[in-house]
Amino acid sequence: MQVITTHLNADFDALASMMAAKKLYPEARAVFSGSQERNLREFFLHSTLYLMEFDKAKNIPLDEVDHLILVDVSSADRIGRFGEIVDRPGLKLHIYDHHRRVEGGLSGELEVRDDVGAATTLLIELLQQRGISLTPAEATVMAMGIYEETGSLLFSSTTPRDMMAAAWLLSQQADLNVVADVINHPLSAEQISFLNELVRSVKTYHRGGLKITIAAASSEVYIQDIAVLAHKLRDMEGSDSVFILASLEDRIHLVARSRVPEIDAGRILKKLGGGGHASAAAGIAKELSLAQAEEHLMVEIDAHVLPVKSVKEIMTTPVITIKPGASLKEAGDAMTRYNVNVLPVVDKKGLQGLISREVVQKAQFHDLGHAPVSQYMTTDLLTASPDMPVPEIETAMVEHNQRFFAVVDEGRVVGAITRTDILRSLHDRVVRRPFPADSEAVDFSSRGVQSLLREKLPSDILDILKTAGRLAQEMGFSAYLVGGFVRDLLLSYDNLDIDIVVEGDGIAFAQKLAARYHGRVKAHQKFGTAVIQLPDGKKFDIATARTEYYERPGALPTVELGSIKKDLYRRDFTINTLAIKLDERDFGILIDFFGGRRDIKEKSIRILHNLSFVEDPTRVFRAIRFEQRFNFRISKHTQSLIRNAVSMDLFHRLSGGRLYTELRLIFTEAEPIKSVRRMGELGLLRFIHPDIAVSRKLTELLKSTAEVVAWYRLQYFEEEVELWVLYLMALLEPLSREGVEEVIRRLAVPARVSMLLLSQKDHAETVARTICRPGRLKPSTVYHVLHPLSVEVLLNAMARCRDEEGKRRVSSFLTSLRSVKPAITGKDLQKLGVKEGPSYRDILKKLLDARLDGEVVDKEGELSLVERFLARSKKK
Repeated sequence: MQVITTHLNADFDALASMMAAKKLYPEARAVFSGSQERNLREFFLHSTLYLMEFDKAKNIPLDEVDHLILVDVSSADRIGRFGEIVDRPGLKLHIYDHHRRVEGGLSGELEVRDDVGAATTLLIELLQQRGISLTPAEATVMAMGIYEETGSLLFSSTTPRDMMAAAWLLSQQADLNVVADVINHPLSAEQISFLNELVRSVKTYHRGGLKITIAAASSEVYIQDIAVLAHKLRDMEGSDSVFILASLEDRIHLVARSRVPEIDAGRILKKLGGGGHASAAAGIAKELSLAQAEEHLMVEIDAHVLPVKSVKEIMTTPVITIKPGASLKEAGDAMTRYNVNVLPVVDKKGLQGLISREVVQKAQFHDLGHAPVSQYMTTDLLTASPDMPVPEIETAMVEHNQRFFAVVDEGRVVGAITRTDILRSLHDRVVRRPFPADSEAVDFSSRGVQSLLREKLPSDILDILKTAGRLAQEMGFSAYLVGGFVRDLLLSYDNLDIDIVVEGDGIAFAQKLAARYHGRVKAHQKFGTAVIQLPDGKKFDIATARTEYYERPGALPTVELGSIKKDLYRRDFTINTLAIKLDERDFGILIDFFGGRRDIKEKSIRILHNLSFVEDPTRVFRAIRFEQRFNFRISKHTQSLIRNAVSMDLFHRLSGGRLYTELRLIFTEAEPIKSVRRMGELGLLRFIHPDIAVSRKLTELLKSTAEVVAWYRLQYFEEEVELWVLYLMALLEPLSREGVEEVIRRLAVPARVSMLLLSQKDHAETVARTICRPGRLKPSTVYHVLHPLSVEVLLNAMARCRDEEGKRRVSSFLTSLRSVKPAITGKDLQKLGVKEGPSYRDILKKLLDARLDGEVVDKEGELSLVERFLARSKKK
């Protein structure tokens, strides 16, 4: 027997989930494990929609149940009689639940769980995937489940997926008039009276800037739908969370609602016999008085409410400042160099005022650029302290219309808070949710990132990262995972090149972290970077958070200390600006200042600012490389900026070595052909040499090169070969030897690679004329033509040969002919009485040719052949 059931005291979400599950399990019997909430009971009494038959739990023979389907619940103690069989061997258990997994909760062989507003949403998504349609009546009841559980899509627990599920139900002709009539019941007289009792008992507490409301009341009669009263009380009080304790009959009922992630309602009620989401939870406190329950509740609130972030956790540091005597022009230059809009004006006495870009620009318009900053700075301003709660600074910023706050500690400016910092903090605090689930979505919540870290990283590396986070906190720093590792983690690419950025002294941090694992540190004091080498070979790159600016287009950057935000702003594309916090409290939180997660979702390569390619033209080649590697697309605006950089001839200002490095990286990618084609589309190949262009012939040669590279890798040859050079050889194919020499000089190509490129040019014609032509060739002839050439030149020859027989000749040389040697040595010839001299070389060459051409196969044959040589020479 298959049974679908839900939690005790079922609501509309439970009913709708059971109905949806019945569509997935048509043979199952739907059974309420206990009673139903008042609204649901009234719906059954007055509705003419008899859509499903429901059995009573007492009529189900438990010993016949071999498959149990749970919806909107995953706790054995909340499913009545069915809790007795959940541990039975052989029982198939399927779970569909939107509540967080709790300690001691059930696990099934199939589990569909996610953090959505209604359990119904999870099942509707499955119905959509399987193409199962609904009748208007079924769609209406399922809409009731979503609308009741999400407060008509207004509760903070509502996700985009709930809205999409509701939209699909509307497409299935759900009747919202019926939904409104059923869900939006006015409060009963008993509920109104009880709400008044709760209001009179309200106690307000503040924890780290958050407002928490606790209300307790008793009633001799049972009060239905206390959850509705919790929402109304929270709205009346304007609280971040509300906790209701209701003494009804012989039990203390607990209901909690929260609208902020710092207050996790489900976790707080867990030890009081409850559970649920972070935003909504309920439970029953047994064997406690109302006063005892409230006391226990306060203990759990104090233990689990996360403190609101303080200013020092979100401020930008260090701060770029300027002296009062500096000119307004100097202030404007500093703002441009460091990409800021406001500068604190500081002297020996401390903060004197603020100067903004707007003021500087207007002053310069009036020819006042020479005037000192002190004459036009703003002095009527508010400051913040490092320990000030972020909500206070939010309020001050709005009420005083001050967009920039200097953070002052003991008279020193230690940081800055901008509107962007506040918006980012609000976003992290309120939204912190994953993207809607689809086939390509990525969960960017802290839980999602933590899960990815556990999945992708070996446990020992994960432990080191957690230790790094704790160590940073101990030192008063913040530590972050950054760079390609974070990007590849979210894209599910394997990458163990771990880079950690520290807001603080990165070298001191690296030394302490290495000491804990008996590792060694190689530090670079100039840049504040270090490499930790552990005894087992693991390496970690550590860097102090930095900022940078460019003195001129194409120049190397000037680097200075900065914040994590400034450090990430140094990077090339938004997808590379993501960071993951390692601090213990916020471990796994994704930091995204510049829209990187959006661009990963949209598969877009986007530059950070409009002068990025002007400052560093090599970023163009990196854009192409990432675009092809990840199958992304360079954004329209970024492509426009690339074409602008090409038209300005910025790439001629690059040092040859930097351009060579980018080309090498492109040619070591899995599919370099696409990148070469893209470089041609964007007009970049002329900066390597004006005679290089993407043609049909070049495309065919690149494809043939890719096939040769793949073939060579499959052979497992032992020698170290620069396979990427084959693509460079192919790219330079149209050029003469003089043209190749120009490229070598232009790109400052290293000596060994230069030798390979010139060798290819020197031998290309000979190979084409002898090896790559139809007709019979002795193996010995093939050997002597190809033997002087390096493996790279041989593979290039193999790629260039259009004749298949020519390709096989090169292949045969590489796999067998080049290792052929005569069995006879000079010592053997000496024993045979051959006089030492040039004849040794002649005889050994004839023996080698005979071996290659199959005329002799062993040493005895060689000896016989030598004897014939000697006999002939004696006759002469």
